[in-house]
Amino acid sequence: MSFLTPPSSDLEDESDNEIYDKDRGSYEFPMEEEEDDDKYYSYQYDDYMYLDDQELDKNLKMLGECAQPNKVAPADATAIKLGNQDSANTKFIWKIENFRSLMDKEKHYSDVFFVGNYPWRVFMYPMGNDTDHISMYLQVADWENLQYGWNRCAQFSIAIVNQFDNRNTVRHQSAPELQFNALFTDTGFQLFMPLSALYDPDRGYVVDNTCIVEAEVKVTQDYWNFYDSRKETGYVGLTNQGATCYLNSLLQTLYHIPYFRKAVYNMPTENDSAPGGRIPSALQTLFYNLQYNEDSVATKELTESFGWNRQDSFMQRDVQELNRVLCEKIEDRMKGTVAEGTIQHLFEGHHMNYIECINVDYKSTRKESFYDIQLDVKGCRDVYASFDKYVEVEHLEGNNKYHADQQYGLQDAKKGILFTDFPPVLQLQLKRYEYDVMRESMVKINDRYEFPLQLDLDREAHKYLSPDSDRSVRNRYTLHAVLVHSGGGSGGHYYAFIRPTLSEQWFKFNDERVTKEDTKCALEEQYGGDGRYSNAYMLVYIRESDRDKIICNADVKEIAEPLSLGSTRRTSCKVGLSHPNGELRLLEVFSHKISKILPPSEKIMHINDQYWTATLRAEEILEEEKNLSPKDRLISVCHFTKDANGLKHFGEPFLLAVHEGETLDAVKLRIQKKLQFPDEEFVKWKLAYLSWMGRVEYLQDSDIDPNRFPKSNYGARERYLGLEHSDSSPVRAYVASKNLHIG
Repeated sequence: MSFLTPPSSDLEDESDNEIYDKDRGSYEFPMEEEEDDDKYYSYQYDDYMYLDDQELDKNLKMLGECAQPNKVAPADATAIKLGNQDSANTKFIWKIENFRSLMDKEKHYSDVFFVGNYPWRVFMYPMGNDTDHISMYLQVADWENLQYGWNRCAQFSIAIVNQFDNRNTVRHQSAPELQFNALFTDTGFQLFMPLSALYDPDRGYVVDNTCIVEAEVKVTQDYWNFYDSRKETGYVGLTNQGATCYLNSLLQTLYHIPYFRKAVYNMPTENDSAPGGRIPSALQTLFYNLQYNEDSVATKELTESFGWNRQDSFMQRDVQELNRVLCEKIEDRMKGTVAEGTIQHLFEGHHMNYIECINVDYKSTRKESFYDIQLDVKGCRDVYASFDKYVEVEHLEGNNKYHADQQYGLQDAKKGILFTDFPPVLQLQLKRYEYDVMRESMVKINDRYEFPLQLDLDREAHKYLSPDSDRSVRNRYTLHAVLVHSGGGSGGHYYAFIRPTLSEQWFKFNDERVTKEDTKCALEEQYGGDGRYSNAYMLVYIRESDRDKIICNADVKEIAEPLSLGSTRRTSCKVGLSHPNGELRLLEVFSHKISKILPPSEKIMHINDQYWTATLRAEEILEEEKNLSPKDRLISVCHFTKDANGLKHFGEPFLLAVHEGETLDAVKLRIQKKLQFPDEEFVKWKLAYLSWMGRVEYLQDSDIDPNRFPKSNYGARERYLGLEHSDSSPVRAYVASKNLHIG
């Protein structure tokens, strides 16, 4: 059964499945109406919207035109086809009956539903996409028919409803304003929830062999295509490589501590070839580009210096651990230089663990350093309550007495922690996660938790400080950054609110995008609670007495000359032209396919940031490719083979001019001549239309239709002419092409 309902509120302020809670005045679906085949209901707020026959036929036709997936599990769920919703903010409820029959299916697709006047659908891997979790995704329904240039910005959440207790519903939320286009047509959550929990009959996710899935999709205006972060805010963002938003929020926070930035600029970068040695130079370059680039900055060089590959960039990691490892690497490289001690000076504080006997004069203490403080959220209303809990005294008595060495033996005692000093930059990690034994997974604590703009740790007669602490230092702090997580316990999206100069103006650093925000948005709206899934998980405070020293000037004069010069991308290429008036073009090649023909106006410094393995190729434009008629096409050709694992691309792709009315035999002859293959090898080759997503349609002995390839002098390629053959024989490269090496 599939229903569409508008959401009760914004995606970041959801109620828990109000549709199933009658006591909260939520929607009640009239199930008895299902027997009436003449009525199709679309739910819009509290009213029914009847569709007349003309509207119904129109929308059923649109549904039929959507390209069907290659592998579709037979739908055991019943469905009601709904009319087109003009609302750009819609909830889709998918009731899947006979759910356990899907356990032997690879994929299962929902019905198509409309949001923003465009068709979408949910699909799942019922037994996981190469994992022991069910995998859930949102897809543009007619992705195979999308033209280059099509795009929609959307935010969505997917939930598997707990039919016993709505509070245990598992929900994951995407990044805000995620952009879908002809090349990025689906995304979602590989590790949605453990299969063991999903199929456990006592958990409430599959009841009477029925599973209920909710998808809430909000389509927004594509305003951001024309948004210039540098122009609007003075700052630029960081590109997301797949799931590196947590890294981006941390890097922006560190970058906007100018004292730290200056120290990074002054790190020596000799012997960068040592293991992990490229981290300092990569971080220097990234900081420099954040300071002086006009557009968003790539993090690929830095993550490669970590030793990460492409798969690693799609895995979310613990921010606290990443912060510590990164600072340790920087700290090691600063030793013996003018920057030595910077990390300790900025972030290191100390606390004292003590056990003090009550009835005898005996006390044991141990001093330890810290770079961040982990504060409990559960059971605490605000930061001060968490600090109170942190220094709370534990009484050791009865069967839990303390052994005070041989002299005193077992004694009643009190145990606790007090701080000896706090650092100039105070990093507070909020414990938003805990392990749920019933779910067998981490769950997020979304309780309301307040934090102040000014934090006074000398309050109530220095209650957090040890007796031997330096009371002359005023431990009053002002909030510098709020790092936010939006989503559930096993995934979500990260971004940061930062006050770079500690003025009243806040900025939201959300991957590539930087926007101005007010104080309420940065503080109160990140407290959590009230059904919100977006809330603060890390706070950064700066001590007011150190403010001028930390928020210092870090302009180009502070940067060593080699860094200033080295940050500029370098290009090197020499291509011989066949005649003095020859013309060149640049191609972007990705996975042995031409992904883009770059227009002359393209900025070199931003090329090759999006893909890990993309390269540039410079080549001469052949005379036969110039002055093509409106019905001719310049198409992209690539080599491929097929095996049990699907398509595999190899060799050098190339461009080919195809003319109206040209036969397949003529095209094959020109390809054979270009690649210089003998007849006995080339006769085995097959030609096919290929989509970017890998759909294959073999060509017969009919004419090649140039109209099958969208006309485009520049831009991305979304359809290809594929040459299927074995990759055991070398694919001959043709003349006038050279690879460009950037940066």
